[in-house]
Amino acid sequence: MPETLVQGIYSGLNKEIGQASRLVLFNCGRWWGKKFYARFQAQLSDYYNQSLAELTMVEFMQALKQCWITHGWGTIDLDSTYQNRGFLVIQIWNSPFAKQASLSDQPVCHLEAGILASFFGQLVGRDLHCLQTTCESLGADCNRFVLGLPKRLEVAETMVTNLDHEGIMQHLCS
Repeated sequence: MPETLVQGIYSGLNKEIGQASRLVLFNCGRWWGKKFYARFQAQLSDYYNQSLAELTMVEFMQALKQCWITHGWGTIDLDSTYQNRGFLVIQIWNSPFAKQASLSDQPVCHLEAGILASFFGQLVGRDLHCLQTTCESLGADCNRFVLGLPKRLEVAETMVTNLDHEGIMQHLCS
């Protein structure tokens, strides 16, 4: 992922539309995630000669991790700690989106959040939302994203500036 591309996207949107750039980036990410899922599904199906649903979780995760690295989006991992509560936590290290973002007091990887919401939504066949709870641009060890149903994540949108990741998850799961 060229640094100048990411810088240009952030800079141009911030100058043109200010705070609305978050929503624009998220929606662009949703579109990108939908296209990414279609390519990912087709390529894996061709490579393994079986549908995505027939792959083992290990095969799926290895392919996703390698694909994420190959695209230059950092390193991705899934944390299923809250899966039985209806949430999936995704951790990303060395994100070019966090590295190139301008200073903010909130997480800035809205494009990635949109990609993840759409990609995993396509995977499970449901409309999902994605909320970033930690960001490398704010000094966190990684970017953490919480995936879940939109209504269930809605309440956490305002918690990002007041609570840490664990506090947000405790509130969501209570």
